[in-house]
Amino acid sequence: MANNPGNFGGHRPRKIAPFEPGALPWIPEEFARLTNEARAKAAALNFHAIGYGEIAETEWKAAGIPDPDLNAMRKRRLARIRAELKARDLAGILLYDPLNIRYAADHTNMQLWTAHDASRYLFVATDGPVVLFEFQNCFHLSDHTGVVDEVRPAKSWIYMFVADNIEAATKGWAAEIADLVRAHGGGNRRLAVDHLDAEGVSALAEAGLSVRNGESVMERARMIKGPDELICMRRAVHACEAAMHEMEDAMRPGMTENDIWALLHAGNIVRGGEWIETRLLASGPRTNPWFQESSARIVEAGDLVAFDTDLIGPYGYCCDISRTWLCGDGKPSNEQRDLYRIAAEQIDVNRDLLRPGVTLLELTQKAKLPPPDCRPNRYGVLYHGVGLCDEYPSVFHPEDVGAHAFDLELAPGMVLCVESYIGRLGGHEGVKLEEQVLITESGFEQLSKYPLDERLMG
Repeated sequence: MANNPGNFGGHRPRKIAPFEPGALPWIPEEFARLTNEARAKAAALNFHAIGYGEIAETEWKAAGIPDPDLNAMRKRRLARIRAELKARDLAGILLYDPLNIRYAADHTNMQLWTAHDASRYLFVATDGPVVLFEFQNCFHLSDHTGVVDEVRPAKSWIYMFVADNIEAATKGWAAEIADLVRAHGGGNRRLAVDHLDAEGVSALAEAGLSVRNGESVMERARMIKGPDELICMRRAVHACEAAMHEMEDAMRPGMTENDIWALLHAGNIVRGGEWIETRLLASGPRTNPWFQESSARIVEAGDLVAFDTDLIGPYGYCCDISRTWLCGDGKPSNEQRDLYRIAAEQIDVNRDLLRPGVTLLELTQKAKLPPPDCRPNRYGVLYHGVGLCDEYPSVFHPEDVGAHAFDLELAPGMVLCVESYIGRLGGHEGVKLEEQVLITESGFEQLSKYPLDERLMG
């Protein structure tokens, strides 16, 4: 099913790169007409506008998950960003992180490539327009959203494009950003930026701007999810778990870890998902210690197979859950059952601590911890936020708190992942489990539904 008609169109005219046909065969009027027609066609055929396809839509309908109101979601997310900017007395924010751009303007373009090659960026004025600086000939990619007021060609100054001319390249880039801040900042020259190299910070300062931390603005804005965001997340979780069923049904001794892992990718993509952030699937002795990436190892009967989805699904929302399965038709060993029991109990106890008003430090103090012989192999956090990816906040084990002892209280609309890795120091195998949980007005709702392995539960 495609997005509702209200989710497409209604946008104001965009500014595009000026162009002089010169000796080309078009007269200016014909060139403008063809350009506008091509852009309208491309916008209508954007994969976000087309929708997620029959498989995903049929599964969501069967599960009773309604359509999200994407227009309402987009407006709410922009309002949250602007509220954070106003609270910090900032003129606006400049975004390079593709996920922050997605949150603010709900469109995508080469997300993984632009995460490490800074070639597109978005300016959000606290009181003023949303201006997208887009990669060459990609000006149609945001037209379906209705939230981008203007599109301009990006001035990328990555080494790949400008070599050692970075200083000169950043001057023109900074001057254009400074002009926007002067035009819409009401005299305020404080600009938040999420990710920026040192040359960019210096160039903005020389252009008269004061650069502030934009990552904190975006993490706080993204922390509380609205009703339509949660519908998108429910759909992403459901799609991920459907792909997990396909993985588990196909898993056989003799397959490689990569064979199994590829099935999660395939199931995600066929349902309109976008990518997977890690390669965390391991089997047998590679499950201890944790964080081995998926390999060509052949999985044997009786091996534990543990994985962490870290999956960016439909609508760009993350499904971050972990499971451990027993490969083959045999029975688990007593050690495998014991490790699994410890992990499942830790998840159950720690999930039940979640409610509005509890602080992150309280969770650290009250959480069930791994037993002493598993503590050296503990996971990096007990809980962490999740939205478009893993997000703020994080809750640490007592020995890891240090300066990270946040005093934040949980609030309705936050989504947390509850983590457990149980593997004995020097042990043969380990168990990874993780659940995705919504904080509600009265407590919590577990969004992840995938069953635990009954044989390992014993």
